[in-house]
Amino acid sequence: MFEKEQNEIQTQIENILHNQGISRQPLKWSWIPFSGHWGISTSFFSTASFEARKKEGINVRQRATDIADQIASTLKLPSAFEKVEAVNGYINLYYDSAVFAKRVIDEILDEGKRFGSGQPTGKKIMVEYSQPNTHKAFHVGHLRNMVLGSAICEILEFSGNDVVRANYIGDIGLHVIKWLWNYLNSHNGEVPPLEGKTLWMGGLYAEAVKKIDENPEYEVQVRELFKLWDEKDPKIVALWKKTRQWSLEAFNEVYELLGIRFDKVYFESEVEEPGKEIVEQLINDGIAQDERPEGAVIVDLDKIFGTEEEYRVLVILRSDGTSLYPTKDLPLAIMKFTEFDLDKSIYVIDVRQSLYMKQIFKILDLMGNEWAKDCYHLAYEIVNLPGNVTIASREGTVVLLEDLIFEAEKRAFKIVEEKNTELDEKIKKDIAQKVAIGAIKYSLLSRDNTKVITFDWEAAMDVNGQTAPYIQYAAVRANSILRRVQFSLPESKDIRYKLSKDEVELIDLLGRFSQEVQRAAKDLRPLLITNYSFEVARAFSNFYNKCPVLNADDKTKEFRLRLVAGTKQVIINSLNLLGIKVPEVM
Repeated sequence: MFEKEQNEIQTQIENILHNQGISRQPLKWSWIPFSGHWGISTSFFSTASFEARKKEGINVRQRATDIADQIASTLKLPSAFEKVEAVNGYINLYYDSAVFAKRVIDEILDEGKRFGSGQPTGKKIMVEYSQPNTHKAFHVGHLRNMVLGSAICEILEFSGNDVVRANYIGDIGLHVIKWLWNYLNSHNGEVPPLEGKTLWMGGLYAEAVKKIDENPEYEVQVRELFKLWDEKDPKIVALWKKTRQWSLEAFNEVYELLGIRFDKVYFESEVEEPGKEIVEQLINDGIAQDERPEGAVIVDLDKIFGTEEEYRVLVILRSDGTSLYPTKDLPLAIMKFTEFDLDKSIYVIDVRQSLYMKQIFKILDLMGNEWAKDCYHLAYEIVNLPGNVTIASREGTVVLLEDLIFEAEKRAFKIVEEKNTELDEKIKKDIAQKVAIGAIKYSLLSRDNTKVITFDWEAAMDVNGQTAPYIQYAAVRANSILRRVQFSLPESKDIRYKLSKDEVELIDLLGRFSQEVQRAAKDLRPLLITNYSFEVARAFSNFYNKCPVLNADDKTKEFRLRLVAGTKQVIINSLNLLGIKVPEVM
């Protein structure tokens, strides 16, 4: 934002040092911690240290202090700066507050929805997330994966990376065979209802598990059916394709509702055969041990690496030759890097799979894939129901996404009615959906992904707490002010009044947005954006309550209208990274 002025200062410093015969060392600039005044700082310790290495008897601290004093007394400040001071080997340059504030707001309004975005990095990153299993229900536990993965994609892309959004759908495996077994034996010929498709599919799976648990002899039938699938029996394959499509249609409805998209969709079924070929390769290379028919095909990683209970043993193929998750995850990883030439591959997967992911990455490394080091497991903790009940589809203790969203919309509708009773019913419902989905997403992203979440309705929908409805309402308040002037903003002019404390704090937060985006992208933590968006909303609330806009004098009103518009834009941009939409009214 102030690159031109910073470069001008740097050139002056280099010239001063050169004229004094002082060896120039690279300067590192940093922001001075904000305390009501914006500024940048650099030190001369590296320059003093360089001199001390060449000449004995130099006190580095004293020499750095002397250089800083000399620089501060010689510099000619550009108009953007208000003052310079030398402090213990550092020079601190403070911006003129009015110039800084004007430039922040001008940049926000000029760049609009791109404000805060980073320059292209040239890096291609794939994020694999969602990963639902067909023939099962979508529940709250899946939601955290989807919301986290989608937010990571938005943040990485906004920060300047080329992002490939990938979904890996479990369309085959023992869970599917159990479902098909139950369908053939108890529901043959039935079709799912037009509404509640996910509930119906999930119900049949839970029913299958219950029957098999109560009657272990059914396991033999399931294994026989699995063998038929493995041999590509035409009738079983046809039934599988038909029933898989039912699941995919239900999934797409959920994705559309949540605003989640994918660039590439992989299926377990397409990597099963390549996986079996890799298993044979691992056996031939001496990496895997083939213990069939009595045992399975395994990779004893601790034995290979000489470790103890660190990597353990991974089974990569069953004794009967049927596939497991590793059978398919190995070729999938290779397929990703081959097809997209990735710089990084991120797996958004349950924390309980941490050992498994480490094993997969180690085997890929053993196979000679240099990019194995660029595979990263972004782990997240589980979501519990109130009462600390862990969600598990096999036990039937699930809250379906459709039910969760319906309940959220019902609660959001009440909020909208309380705040805006005169709105048309259709508009109320549209607003309620934005508020509901925003509340759900924010409640999942505003906690560190390594923390267990117990979903709490009261906390998620609190319009006065750290929630999406509170932040959305801040943007709506800004919108209501702008509507009063028909969204016509004054031209940018020099600020001709003393900024209040609340204005300065708000502007400071707005100016930090791009830094927060880069931090969130580097750390893969949407939590940083949830916290940031809340701080902006809270600062705007303070400004709204203490700083008149429409009733202010003309010179104050002009800038404050632009500040309101800039705040609204930053709130929208930050919530967009979380997949949350902002309604026009609430």
